[in-house]
Formats: sequence, C-alpha cells, structure tokens
Amino acid sequence: MKIGIAGTLESNDTMITVKESDSLIIKVKSIVDEFFHDSIVKTIEDTLKELNISKIKVICEDKGALDYTIKARLITAIQRMEKSL
Repeated sequence: MKIGIAGTLESNDTMITVKESDSLIIKVKSIVDEFFHDSIVKTIEDTLKELNISKIKVICEDKGALDYTIKARLITAIQRMEKSL
C-alpha cells in the first residue's frame, strides 16, 4: 500500500498522512478541533478537488497550523505517496 507523510508534530504545524483508498476518508485530530474542525476539513477537501483526487485516506494530526500549511503538507504527502513503492 502506498503511503505519504509530510509535516511534524511541532507547534503551529501539522502531520499529514495519506494512503490509497477506495473512497474519500478524512480524519482530523487537532488541538484546536473544537473551533476549527470544519475549516480544516474544508481546506483538505478543497485541496483534493484542486488536484482532482476523490479517493484517498487523509489523516491530519494538527498542532494549530494555518490553512496554507495544511495545504502544503497535504500536497507534499500526496507527492511522496505517488513516489513510494
């Protein structure tokens, strides 16, 4: 199974793990989940739409990252997944 990981668990960052999947699955664990869960999910969904990806599992372990960081980590994780054997 192909897997890609990007980011860290440092403050103001996020670790994104992506895996091959038969459907779209998004799991978010965040220190600010109570306030920003929907925004984090929307950022992930919007980025996947831009990349024309509809079937993938995304696990987001967020430590307060801004939207552009989440997007960059997601794109990098997907690129790493595509290169993995």
